[in-house]
Amino acid sequence: MKLALVVPGGVDRGGESRVIPTLLALIARLARSHEVHVFALRQQAAPARWNLAGARVHNIGAGRTAVRAILAIRAEHRRAPFDLVQSIFAADCGLVAVAAARWLRRPGLVHVAGGELVSLPAIGYGGRRNWRGRLREGWVLRAADAVSAASAPMIEALRALDVDALRIPLGVDLHAWPPLAPRARRAGATARLLHIASLNRVKDQPTLLRALAALRRAGVEFRMDIVGADTLGGQMQALAQRLGLDGRVAFLGFRTQRELRPLVEAADLLVLSSLHEAGPLVLLEAAVAGVPTVGTAVGHLCEWAPQAALAVASGDSAALAEALRQVLADEALRLRLAWEAHRRALREDASHTALAFERLHAQVCASRGRA
Repeated sequence: MKLALVVPGGVDRGGESRVIPTLLALIARLARSHEVHVFALRQQAAPARWNLAGARVHNIGAGRTAVRAILAIRAEHRRAPFDLVQSIFAADCGLVAVAAARWLRRPGLVHVAGGELVSLPAIGYGGRRNWRGRLREGWVLRAADAVSAASAPMIEALRALDVDALRIPLGVDLHAWPPLAPRARRAGATARLLHIASLNRVKDQPTLLRALAALRRAGVEFRMDIVGADTLGGQMQALAQRLGLDGRVAFLGFRTQRELRPLVEAADLLVLSSLHEAGPLVLLEAAVAGVPTVGTAVGHLCEWAPQAALAVASGDSAALAEALRQVLADEALRLRLAWEAHRRALREDASHTALAFERLHAQVCASRGRA
């Protein structure tokens, strides 16, 4: 097949910074058997093209992006026809994919991978927080030939909108991120906690830091590494200082996958505090590396709790602190969570993801009468 993939970005030509690892893994696997063209809406401001992971990347750039993306897909289709158009993320990507597919009379598929279905007006987040977003998402999801999403909560959210969807988790590339069995903690050692997320409102680091402050007051010895680009101008560092977390919490900024791996391997627990997640990938990466997760009830955490993770209500710092204390005080529990999470993440890895998309593509093309 000749496939058009529409993505917001995550496909930088260098392959390390400004990338989405699970997206690169999917592209590489699809490109082994198909001709793949990736249309990145906003990877960089200026239009450009490059090769990456066996595919041809067409960066659209700033200015009338949606229209120019549709025209770029059409131009490549005229050189040699596409069999289908697939978006990873709905929102603008889904709009471009479905509109282009309709124009070309080809199947258009949408994978919901972010905040397209939520409305969090207090932090200005979510694809459904205004009437334009609701109208766009409604049209995209109903005009698509098939819709998929990464986790059961996302499937349920789509069902609430009367949209049938297929669950396709975006799994870990086990070649780039090799499996490592769970390890027992050294008796009496300071607990090593890890948080991997950009510092932004939807990741809700204030809840994380307040939970850590409660953990400190409870007498638990720990060190927390926080990895991620800071979009909040130092607000979280200032909050950590006010909460008395100096010497216990380190803000490490952005790290590449290569730089991140030793931090994950050294951790005893991954901690998430998000208000919303479609996945997230970081939970799967930690599980592959033998590290269990405690966090808020979003995405895969909802699916995995309580057998493979512990989950608490979003925004509840006291409950998060208690869940952390419970796991750190019970090494048998921590290892049970780690082994079950490890098993699940290995079962639904990047190859599983690519195969699921290939099957879906074949089914949709067959139903449309295309080989």
